[in-house]
Amino acid sequence: MFQFLESFFKMNGALLDEKDAMKKFLVVGLGNIGEEYAETRHNIGFKILDSLALEEDFTFETAKLGDVGTFKVKGRSIICLKPSTYMNRSGKAVKYWMDKENIPLENVLIITDDINLSFGTIRLKTKGSDGGHNGLKDIQQYLLTTNYNRLRFGVGSDFGKGKQIDYVLGEWNQEEKDTLIERYERVNALIRSFVLSGVNRTMNEYNGT
Repeated sequence: MFQFLESFFKMNGALLDEKDAMKKFLVVGLGNIGEEYAETRHNIGFKILDSLALEEDFTFETAKLGDVGTFKVKGRSIICLKPSTYMNRSGKAVKYWMDKENIPLENVLIITDDINLSFGTIRLKTKGSDGGHNGLKDIQQYLLTTNYNRLRFGVGSDFGKGKQIDYVLGEWNQEEKDTLIERYERVNALIRSFVLSGVNRTMNEYNGT
């Protein structure tokens, strides 16, 4: 599979074969590479895309600045990206794949953890500040705008003063793990809605659920 992707890149310079830019989408799950981070709250973006890959039956392959996988939904082509740049340098990977695949900003969706939302709450927004999230901060520096779609997944804030880093880099407890299965299904449905129905309709249907 990797050899096929490698040869495809060399011949075509792009992963998606769709010519219409408005039918191409980039879904980015934020996280940190390495086994020590795999099950942490901060890596919810990676875990959501892994769940989506199972549902849509695609696999990730290592490419420039991240692992990528593709699937199609009713004539739309979606590339999923798990950056390999570490969370705080996510912007470089996002911008690279946007440019490489000629994907418009309005068709980009960033998935990230959020301590300001209760565990499992999902909220889709089209703009906003980075909220102190270093991954989002780096993305907006590369995109030169705060007007981009981001899906915030609540991880809660059950930590004491000065313990935020330990909390987000800590692993889910068993109760949270049991709930995540249903939450993944909900988020995957939201992603498909974003691609097929647009961001405004998707926000109305899914926000806060």
